[in-house]
Amino acid sequence: MFPVKPKCNLSFAEAFIFFILLVAMISYFIIGTGSNPHIPILLGIFVLIIFGLIKRISFADLQTGMVEGAKTGMGAVFLFFLIGILISSWILSGTIPVLISTGFSFSSGTAFYAIVFSLTAVIGVSLGSSLTTTATIGVAFIGIAHATDASLAITAGAIVSGAFFGDKMSPLSDTTNLASTIVRVDLFEHIKHISLTTIPAFIISFVVYMILSPDTTISPAQTESYQHALQATGLIHWTSWLPLGLLVACTFFKIPAFISLGCTSLLATALGLIHHNISWKNTWDIWFSGYQADTGFEPVNELLSKGGIESMLFTISLVLLALGFGGLLFVTGIIPSILKTIQDKLKRIRSIIAATAATAIGINVLIGEQYLSILLTGETFKSLYEKAGLKSKALSRTLEDAGTVINPLVPWSVCGVFIADVLGVSVLSYLPFAFFCLLSPIITIIFGGRSPAAKNDKAM
Repeated sequence: MFPVKPKCNLSFAEAFIFFILLVAMISYFIIGTGSNPHIPILLGIFVLIIFGLIKRISFADLQTGMVEGAKTGMGAVFLFFLIGILISSWILSGTIPVLISTGFSFSSGTAFYAIVFSLTAVIGVSLGSSLTTTATIGVAFIGIAHATDASLAITAGAIVSGAFFGDKMSPLSDTTNLASTIVRVDLFEHIKHISLTTIPAFIISFVVYMILSPDTTISPAQTESYQHALQATGLIHWTSWLPLGLLVACTFFKIPAFISLGCTSLLATALGLIHHNISWKNTWDIWFSGYQADTGFEPVNELLSKGGIESMLFTISLVLLALGFGGLLFVTGIIPSILKTIQDKLKRIRSIIAATAATAIGINVLIGEQYLSILLTGETFKSLYEKAGLKSKALSRTLEDAGTVINPLVPWSVCGVFIADVLGVSVLSYLPFAFFCLLSPIITIIFGGRSPAAKNDKAM
């Protein structure tokens, strides 16, 4: 919970009604006007400040609530800076290009939907961004589906499933870092724990995509243009695998995420300087603004033109605003009042896990924003998990299983609108075939009854 006590005692009815009004306002701006989530959250902050002043809470206390709320996300903010640098440096070293090129080498065969799911999952892990994966490799696979008369809806469902598997399991993912940071769980411990529910969902989804795959064979020529363009960049070298190897080693030895990401970024940058004719100044420009590719093949240019600190500022600003908003929800007594009622009714472990999942899904549906789903649900249930003797990583796992992967299944959500636009397939068309996203919250609820107790939990 935020390290600030509520300055006002509200009845459950008053807190709940005001909370619903806030959600409705935010939903209207995000869904109705298509506004970036920053604006409605900032308006929500204004409304909460006015509400607090009416309740005779001093502005100093309200400001303290905002600041303390924002402080809880500073660990994630510093990781986000490093993630931006890591992505650009991994492109510079050829690590991301070689991973993508290798993935395309396996794209032939009759199990088309299973291949699409697997490759987007691998590339999603390497990129750490579901939307980037969908907008690049996803678009390529949709084109292949057109050429082979495969189902666009199933192909889109496989793309979304694979991309959000990557979003959950990648140490580069902003939602993965946010979920682990918000409940104070080490990043790699979080990834290890969510594999308990993520791997079964992956296996089941893979089998279903295998069964649904058509009997047509994908011609290697359909992916050669991507591979040739990637090779033509001159970025790919045998040393391109070294940053990935270092990151795997850091993960194995449980080195803190900040140090791991920093070391792999420095190694990747050094390799880029050794193998490519890039000036000292341009190297640091790439760290800030990202890598800009110029291959003569626009899809690959889009694939490799990304990264840098600048690319993370949207996410960082949104996280800080959302956490400040959450801090005001606590200091005004709104969340504590609702939380107390929930705590009085939830006693069994399975019901706590199910309520967490339902809350994360509900915020996604009502607001359409996965960051708020993770932030608000995490802060609401954190103390309840401690009281029930559940490990913090059980909460971070549920946040990912029911928060991160549900957003692309909501037609008016940030991810849903983006994906439907870039793939040309409506959310309601691919929703029944996004098996991984549909299975994740179900498996986490089933698995929740066996969640371990918090005793001797060193990750907390």
